[in-house]
This record gives sequence, structure tokens and C-alpha cells, in this order.
Amino acid sequence: MTGVPASAAGGASPAKGAAAAAGASADDEAPGAGKAPRGGKLAAAAVNQASVWNVANLLTMLRLVLVPGFVALMLADGGYDPAWRALAWAAFAVAMITDLFDGHLARTYNLVTDFGKIADPIADKAIMGAALICLSALGDLPWWVTIVILGRELGITLLRFLVIRYGVIPASRGGKLKTLTQGVAVGMYVLALTGWLATLRFWVMAAAVVLTVVTGLDYVRQAILLRRQGIAERNTVAQETEG
Repeated sequence: MTGVPASAAGGASPAKGAAAAAGASADDEAPGAGKAPRGGKLAAAAVNQASVWNVANLLTMLRLVLVPGFVALMLADGGYDPAWRALAWAAFAVAMITDLFDGHLARTYNLVTDFGKIADPIADKAIMGAALICLSALGDLPWWVTIVILGRELGITLLRFLVIRYGVIPASRGGKLKTLTQGVAVGMYVLALTGWLATLRFWVMAAAVVLTVVTGLDYVRQAILLRRQGIAERNTVAQETEG
């Protein structure tokens, strides 16, 4: 849920590879190198269009569809019926599980697409944001917790886009632990728990908030270092070019 979108990792897209291969074969077989083969752009576009409907993207789409369904289940019958809350938890759990698998599939089978790069982080933030806002609106979770977690997630996402010209901030172990802890804590709050389980979920959420803040500060530190390194490298290249 937080860091570089999982479906955005990996090498060149199949469309680019197909376009490059088409260009190379045309140069080998006929004179007039430098001109794109007839229909090359159309073929590349077709590959791109087909690649959108891969299994990783379908899992991302499923998470997006689950968001309104989760909200409806969460707020059904006033939002305090244990049965409806259990169904809402099931929808939330499915969304969290698919978040783990779509990124792994995209990296393993080179299913990276522009759609996935955009939709994956949106789906992550949407399901977590919907859960937190519903819990706070129902009075189960203080609003400041929701503001801290969502503020951190949106802020780090924006920070990644601001420094992407200098490089990519890699996902850290702390960030992955934060995501796992957030998912467990929010899931426990979605369920209508009582007794010692209700006490336990308080401490799990407290740990999630601490990890949220600590990892957020670490990402800010990494972004500052990455920007400084990128500027230094650009200045070095400019000096060598002038020299």
C-alpha cells in the first residue's frame, strides 16, 4: 500500500520490446534504415492494448471494484451489525491479499503496464482510505489516526513523483512491515471484536501508527538524499560536457 507501486516494477514493457524487434528486423531485411516498418506502431499499440488485460491488472481492477462494495457492507444496517461487519472484513481481506499477489505476478512475468502503474497505488490507497474513514465516521477509530495514516500515504506518494526524475525510492522492509501491520490493525477494527481482542487491536493499531510515522520520515530522508545525489550527478555531467 505504501512505496513504489508493485505492478510498476520490472523491465521494459512487452510493447516496447515488440516495437524494437520489429524495427531491427526491418533494418536487416531492407535498405532505408531509420524508418519505422509499416504497421509497426499499430502492432505495438495492439500489444499494449492486449497487455492491459493481464492477471495482475485484473486483480488490481478487482480491488477497485471491492471498494464501493466494502463501504456498502461496512455501513449496512447502521454499521454496527456483526454479520455485515464480518462480510465487510472478508471484502477487505480479499483486497489486501490481491495487493500481495498482483505485484508479485507483474514482476515475475513482466506484466508491467502504464495502467498498472497508475491503478495499483490508487487501489491500495482507496481500500485503506475507505476503511479508515468508515471506522472514524462510525466512531470506532479516532479521526487523528485516520488523518495521520492517510496523510502519510498520500504525502509519500506525492514525494515519490516529485523525486522520480532523480531515481526511484525502493520499498524498505520497514515499509512492508508497516503495510502488514496497518492491514491487520484495520481488519481487526472492521470486525466487531470485544474483550481482550478489542484491547489487542488497540495495541496493533498503535504499532501501525508508530511504523507509519517512522517509515514516513525515513522516506523523506531517502528522497532528500536521492535529490542531492541526482543534482550532483547532473552537475558533474554538465561540467564534463562543457570541458
